Amino acid sequence: MSDRKTRKQSNGRGQDQDWKRRRMCSTRMSNAYDFQTGDINSLTSILSPIVSSASSVYTDIPLKASPTTVFSRFFSSPTSKSEGFAQILKSSKVEPLKPLINEIRAFKSDAEVSNMRKAGQDSGRAFTDAMRQEWTREKDLGNYLEYEFRRHGCDGSAYVPVIAGGEHALSIHYVRNDDILRDGSLVLVDAGGEYGNYITDITRTFPPASRFTKSQADLYNAVLGVQRTCVALCRASANMTLDKLHEIAERALKVSLADLGFDMSGNAMEILFPHHLSHYIGLDVHDTPGYSRKEILKPGHCVTVEPGIYVPNSDRWPKHFRGIGIRIEDSIAVQEDSPYVLTTEAVKEIVDIEALRS
Repeated sequence: MSDRKTRKQSNGRGQDQDWKRRRMCSTRMSNAYDFQTGDINSLTSILSPIVSSASSVYTDIPLKASPTTVFSRFFSSPTSKSEGFAQILKSSKVEPLKPLINEIRAFKSDAEVSNMRKAGQDSGRAFTDAMRQEWTREKDLGNYLEYEFRRHGCDGSAYVPVIAGGEHALSIHYVRNDDILRDGSLVLVDAGGEYGNYITDITRTFPPASRFTKSQADLYNAVLGVQRTCVALCRASANMTLDKLHEIAERALKVSLADLGFDMSGNAMEILFPHHLSHYIGLDVHDTPGYSRKEILKPGHCVTVEPGIYVPNSDRWPKHFRGIGIRIEDSIAVQEDSPYVLTTEAVKEIVDIEALRS
């Protein structure tokens, strides 16, 4: 969920496959071009004719870095007008590379969506299996999910999970995952598996041992209703952006919370819903960094929808809701007329969650 999520390294199989792909690519390039070794100090004479023949040069190489090697000095910090990458580029049309790569990565192919669906399906089943059982420790639940992701077919966890029992759920970036789980509280689990280097992102909130209390169920259903509404709008025909979806979620949550007795004046929404509703996903949990949330959603975009409410233990809020944190998150592939929910195997209706233990 958070920008601070940390990707885990690929497992041995994934690294081996990646190495084979790189070697094959390197071999093909070597066959296509007459690569030769040479003196790194000759880069100017080698690159100059190549760059001058290009209509545009796309690069994010910084020209004012603090170099430590001959190679980095050449590309990063020219020491005179006659050397360095900046000198070579002085007559070229230079464009930033990052926006171009983001535009390419933002739209997933059918094969990419297939990998993400596989990760979502396997992870969703692991979540549902976890909800069948009773839990007393955060780390046990976390370890179980890690194992189940792999058992169901994922390569491993996509990021360091959040296993937040009770008031720990009020900390968006809680990753300590080492406390006990108390009966009568909720546990917020933000986790997901990875398959073929593509990730899924799921959050579910559920009782670790018993059933939802009335207050927990009321707040949960408020969040779930908003999540359903926003998921339904993840289609190209709705002409939505992630920022527009966030505004819709805020307005709907504000009405629902007011109906539950919350005073929604002033900065109430900033406190109770302190993060954005959505982010892009793909090769990374927060994919395409810098890609605007103001872009109109189109087929091929893959995003999360994750409304949440986090009620501080403060006199400002209704007593029976204090200390409760709830987030519900699914991964979605945008299609023309309907959302493709990649994580549907993770149940989220209260009746379904409670039925798993009956």
